[in-house]
Amino acid sequence: MRLIKLHIIAFDVPFPPDYGGVIDIFYKIKSLAISGCEIYLHCFQYGRDESLELNKYCKEVWYYPRITGYTGFKLGQPYIVSSRKNNLLLQRLLSIDCPILFEGVHTTFYLNHPELRNRFKIIRIHNLEYDYYKQLYYKTNKLIEKLFFIRESIVLKKAEHNLYNANAFWALSLKDHEYFKRLYPKAQNMFIPPFHNNNQISIIPGIGSYCLYHGNLSHPENKEAALFLLRNVFNKINTPIIIAGKNPGSEIINACNKLTNCNLIANPDADKMNYLIINAQINILPTFQKSGMKLKLLNALFAGRHIIVNENMLYGTTLHSICKIANTAADFIDTIYELFNKPFLNNDILFREKELFAYFNNTNADKIRSLLSVINTK
Repeated sequence: MRLIKLHIIAFDVPFPPDYGGVIDIFYKIKSLAISGCEIYLHCFQYGRDESLELNKYCKEVWYYPRITGYTGFKLGQPYIVSSRKNNLLLQRLLSIDCPILFEGVHTTFYLNHPELRNRFKIIRIHNLEYDYYKQLYYKTNKLIEKLFFIRESIVLKKAEHNLYNANAFWALSLKDHEYFKRLYPKAQNMFIPPFHNNNQISIIPGIGSYCLYHGNLSHPENKEAALFLLRNVFNKINTPIIIAGKNPGSEIINACNKLTNCNLIANPDADKMNYLIINAQINILPTFQKSGMKLKLLNALFAGRHIIVNENMLYGTTLHSICKIANTAADFIDTIYELFNKPFLNNDILFREKELFAYFNNTNADKIRSLLSVINTK
């Protein structure tokens, strides 16, 4: 088998794979390594430790400090891009001649560098970032955050319209794939669904005893969803409820404490979270932000019984047939009562498996390796 070399520039240290973006990066690295790729991994580091686990799958792993605070800003550039500049990164890219995979627009500081003009450059599209930051602008009431989010949205839109030196765009959402295909019709545009840790269905048939909402509870998007459920849905039903996730703030803690049917589990480890997903009767996952593909939805679909979401959660996916959709508080309440005593049967599991594996399987690594093999022979 021909050895395929690849630079991957990660916007964060992708281990442990405990939130959306790094889940895709870590399991992509792992799958590509198994398929026979030699990976040179570059990680921007801020708040996450170096990881020996990454050395199992990469020829080299390098870490670079992210430039945080005011020094990370550069006139006319998104902060998420300009704060990921590092001259040593450029030197290493130049020293090993192979394609470069930029994880997100975040890592594209050197995309247009003249010394990289002959390299094959791929951008993994995790989100339509300008729209993501615009939605954050509307959701915060803090002036400093509003100013940052709107500034970031404006410069990100310009940046996302100036990626002509990329040869390929590999989007993990169908909607984002369609957007970049229209924007850059001459580039190689592909929908490559997110990589994840689910190689098989782990759903237990039968009935669970509680409903579950889970996510990083400190993130504005998840905080908004949790508070919506606590204040408009869970307070109107007598069904046992569990809220689980990272770093819940005082608003979520207080809202949970007001409900006798609600249990808050803060900072569960991966095994505990998986246990909660598998044993729930219903995983309830609304979002009020249309952006990218939500990896926690995939995890719930591979491991959980009934799934209730709103339309926003299904943005850019092919998963409508295996989720129950509710868009208002009344819809969520009615659907919870409909499903709470309904067993999840073996036939339901088989149908879920068929729909999921049509797109969401890690054999996409072989597809990527084939594409890189063609590039390496040119």
